[in-house]
Amino acid sequence: MTESQTQSRRLTPSLAGIHHLKLPVTDLGRSSEWYRSRLGYRVTAEFVEDGKLMGYAMTHPNGGPPLALRLDPDRARAAAGFDYFAIGVPGRDAIEDLAAHLTTLGEEHAGVHRASLGWILPYLHDPDGHEVRFYTHQHHTDHDLDRITTIYDPRETATAAEATPGSG
Repeated sequence: MTESQTQSRRLTPSLAGIHHLKLPVTDLGRSSEWYRSRLGYRVTAEFVEDGKLMGYAMTHPNGGPPLALRLDPDRARAAAGFDYFAIGVPGRDAIEDLAAHLTTLGEEHAGVHRASLGWILPYLHDPDGHEVRFYTHQHHTDHDLDRITTIYDPRETATAAEATPGSG
């Protein structure tokens, strides 16, 4: 390791991934039930403030990130429609299975599509209108993490590649 790499490593803080995702919601019961019944989350902690239930901590039994739901109707309405995060899915087969599962439950979504690096399942919305997006860890394209990759017109490029026979 060069001296520059050693110094860079010392200046880079040690992090350990995502601790949890927190979403504002208008109704804790409705939202926790949706995340339980659609994605398999379960409540592991309740947060009570001044005698009022204000939040839940939820875990996922099969690799999903920890999730917190916070009763905050104004912020929930303001955040509706935006995708703050994408939940990782191992690969294409798993994301196809997830899409089929959600369809069976009557949930609307855009289906699985080729994205810039992997596959994406967009446009699923929770009861407050937050977009819950899924993206595969498996990539169809090599991605060199030692350099910046520029992706031009990501939606158009992915749509064109998806239309090309054999590109998946």
